[in-house]
Amino acid sequence: MSFVLARPEALAAAAADVAGIGSALRSANAAAVTPTTAVSAAGADEVSAAVAALFSRHGYAYQDLSARMTAFHDQFVQVLNSSSNAYATAEAANVSPFQAAGQQLLNLINAPTETLVGRPLIGDGASGASGSVGQPGQPGGILIGSGGSGGNSADPGAPGGAGGSAGLIGNGGAGGSGGGGAAGGNGGNGGLLFGNGGAGGGGGIGAAGGAGGAALLLGNGGAGGAGGAGGAGGAGGNAFLVGSGGDGGAGGSAARGGDGGYAGLWGDGGDGGPGGAGVTGTDGANPGTNGATASGGSAGTSVSVTNGTDARATGTAGGTGGTGGPGWVGGTGGQGGNAQATSTDTRGGQNSVIAQGGNGGAGGTAGAGGDGGAGGAGGAATATSNNTNSVPNTVDAMGGNGGDGAAGGGPGGAGGAGGAGGNATTSNQSIDINRAVGGRGGNGGDGAIGATGGTGGTGGAGGNGGHGGLLVGNGGSGGVGGTGGTGGIGGIGGVGGAGGSGGTSSTGTAGSGGDAGDGGTGGTGGTGGAGGNGGGGGAGGLLAGAGGAGGAGGTSGDGGGGGTGGNGGDGGASGGAGGQVGIRGGGGGGGTGGAPGSAGSGGNGGTGGVLSGAAGTGGAVGASGTVGGDGADGMPGTGRVA
Repeated sequence: MSFVLARPEALAAAAADVAGIGSALRSANAAAVTPTTAVSAAGADEVSAAVAALFSRHGYAYQDLSARMTAFHDQFVQVLNSSSNAYATAEAANVSPFQAAGQQLLNLINAPTETLVGRPLIGDGASGASGSVGQPGQPGGILIGSGGSGGNSADPGAPGGAGGSAGLIGNGGAGGSGGGGAAGGNGGNGGLLFGNGGAGGGGGIGAAGGAGGAALLLGNGGAGGAGGAGGAGGAGGNAFLVGSGGDGGAGGSAARGGDGGYAGLWGDGGDGGPGGAGVTGTDGANPGTNGATASGGSAGTSVSVTNGTDARATGTAGGTGGTGGPGWVGGTGGQGGNAQATSTDTRGGQNSVIAQGGNGGAGGTAGAGGDGGAGGAGGAATATSNNTNSVPNTVDAMGGNGGDGAAGGGPGGAGGAGGAGGNATTSNQSIDINRAVGGRGGNGGDGAIGATGGTGGTGGAGGNGGHGGLLVGNGGSGGVGGTGGTGGIGGIGGVGGAGGSGGTSSTGTAGSGGDAGDGGTGGTGGTGGAGGNGGGGGAGGLLAGAGGAGGAGGTSGDGGGGGTGGNGGDGGASGGAGGQVGIRGGGGGGGTGGAPGSAGSGGNGGTGGVLSGAAGTGGAVGASGTVGGDGADGMPGTGRVA
């Protein structure tokens, strides 16, 4: 037994199998009890009864023997389990001393080279520490051992730690990720005889991923690291003798994918990394007002006339408000001049007393994105008669109309409010014919169309596939182009200006309110971004090898949704009896959805080998995005329906 080997796991498995056999036998024996121990006689004669009794006794004898075999089987299973546990315990007790002895021997072997060059003969390199600035990974053992991984950097501008390289046999360590604006660390190189290159680390925001490590004699290049947002993917590592190149890293948003690594003499080129997706276009932003207001229009001249007979007074109109610069609110129109006419004739005699208020000035033109200027108020009119005789005078007072508000400045400016109509007042001599008509309110200005949504960003181009082996090998496939960004949503249309209120009347008809301005149309959705172009396929080996397929072009970005229409303004209030409420402003229509961008072109296929190997197929043109949805209509204002 000195050369017998025992495997505890094999003993445990055998015990489980034997236990399963015993379970099956028990089930079969139990099922045979009734049919074999209670055999019915074939007939009522004595011979049949004797035969049945004989078979029943054989059945009982079989059950007795089965019970003894079951007990023996259980003992056998118990012995197997006990043996397995005993061997496992013995092996566990012997492991620790052997491990300790092995580590002591390894330390003894590594001591000379660690003293001379600070590097062991056998063993993996330590990983670099992560922190503010990631540290590089340590190289692997001179003979055997993989390089340590590079540390990740947290500080902006700090690159990731490089992966450690292997010695004679081993894999390169992976590079660490870079901080904001800094590249990822490069992967370590594989062993001089055998081993793969390490993967490159991911780049920080706006920075490229690290390059994959190279393979030297036998092994594959490491994959390139992914680029940060806006950063290119890292290039795949090259293989120098026999082995395939590493795949390129994926590009960050809107950035190019990394190129695949080249193979050595024999091997396939690495695939190019996919391009990053384009960024979403900015939503249409109406600039709005910047707090500045253009100068107001000059006020009209007020006139007061007193005469012994007829009296007529007319105020002049207010001036137009000033024009605003970019983002400015247009100036408010000047107020119309007031008019006061008085007849001092107490005897009457069909004198005519007329007062006409001046109209308010129009609101000033808005600057780009600013609100339209409000209309000026109409001038008040007062006509007075001192008649005490029985012959009536004609007394008329007419308030000036309010000025119209100006339209909002594009994009997205609100319309200016209409000016209020002037009030009209006459004396109340019962013998006179008194007629007072309030001025009409000015109309509100229309809101401007909303801003157009921004165009989506272009998708990043796919990386090129790596060249196949110098002698034999297939070229790598080109990377897929990135999807174009979605267009931005159109801006909201400007709100329509409110109509001005009508002027009051003391003895006649009040002024009607001005009509409100309509809301502006919502802005058009932004155009989707163009899809990135696919990368070119790598060439096949010089002697034999197929060219790599070109990468497919990126899908174009979807168009942005149209902006919501601006709400209509409220119609102006009536000045009183006889006047009407102004017509309400209609809500602006929703903006039109943006068009999709152009699809990316497919990459060219790589050339095949001279002796054998087909050329790679060209990449397909990317799919087209969808048209953006139209925006919702704005709500109408309050007031009279036209």
